Amino acid sequence: MAGVWTIFRREMAQYFASPVAYLVAFAFLVITALLFNNDLTLAVGTRPANPAVIPEFLAFGLVVFAPLLTMRLFAEESREGTLELLLTAPVNDAGIVIGKFLSAWAFYTILLLVPLITYTVILYSLVPPDMGQAFAAYIGIWLYGGAALAVGTAFSAMTENQIVAAFLSMTFLLLMYLGDLAGEIVASFELANLIRKLTLSGHFFSSFLVGLIRAEDIAYYAGIIVIALFITIQVVASHRWR
Repeated sequence: MAGVWTIFRREMAQYFASPVAYLVAFAFLVITALLFNNDLTLAVGTRPANPAVIPEFLAFGLVVFAPLLTMRLFAEESREGTLELLLTAPVNDAGIVIGKFLSAWAFYTILLLVPLITYTVILYSLVPPDMGQAFAAYIGIWLYGGAALAVGTAFSAMTENQIVAAFLSMTFLLLMYLGDLAGEIVASFELANLIRKLTLSGHFFSSFLVGLIRAEDIAYYAGIIVIALFITIQVVASHRWR
């Protein structure tokens, strides 16, 4: 764990020194602020404000934000030739991968806490929102984000080009988002349901977003994280034999 903590601190320092990370954070906060303000404006006098408007947007927004946060994790190291040097450090491959992934998830968590705290306080001071739905939606999008970041980490390890890593991640995550629409284009109900169960969005919209926290959905996101990190560890380990 000492090695994981060392890598984690190193990567967090990189995030807070990276112009790209600040641009992503700025875009994230501006977009979420506009969405919240728009929903609050439309809700005045007509309906209760939606406490899950930000998580609902992020289910799609992570298609872009997650790859941007992870594209440099390994691709930059490979391009600059520092990955081989990192592999000589007193930490195993799993420690390197987990440390880098946790740093991305921690940075995302910090970004997510801003709207969670700020907007919930604002809504509570106006009309108390459904805190159960808000809590479930944010827990769900946090897990969803972890899975998306794990996928982005895997693609970053597969190439030396950050743009290619981001593009591949976005493409995969977009497919994992659009799979929830399978019911509209697949005639077979059983097949459509199976596709939904394999997608990231399918385990969010029907449960977390409406205030339900189910063990099977938590297990799904945890499984995606474990599988993606396992693949990343194998890719990183392959560098030792090159």
